[in-house]
Amino acid sequence: MVAFASILALFLQAASDSRMSAAMESIKHPDLSKFLVIGAILFIIGVAGVLVRRNIIVIFMSIELILNAANLNFIAFSRYLADTGGANPLSGQVFTVFVIVVAAAEAAIGLGIVIALYRNRETIWVDEIDLMKW
Repeated sequence: MVAFASILALFLQAASDSRMSAAMESIKHPDLSKFLVIGAILFIIGVAGVLVRRNIIVIFMSIELILNAANLNFIAFSRYLADTGGANPLSGQVFTVFVIVVAAAEAAIGLGIVIALYRNRETIWVDEIDLMKW
């Protein structure tokens, strides 16, 4: 964080002191929009991974990215609402822990299914797994 701040200070040398201090304050205390942008990027990468990739392990990892994007948004909104005095400051963390538990259960069941499929079909490619087709 300190190294990034010093690099940013090097790039902003020509800027005025107020602009520099505003940039440093933005790095130290990011606002809600930055978290939402990062969450949206994680969600888009996850959805693209689910839709484009055919390897079932990569699809599981993409689903985890989607869930982590939701967790990031829960934490960001919780922090935002706590700063404005609107809601319980721990509500976002509680939802995040719940989502992590559900994700762990999903990963355990999903990987168990993948292992069973691999033992029977010897493939992890979604296109070659046709158990539900007639």
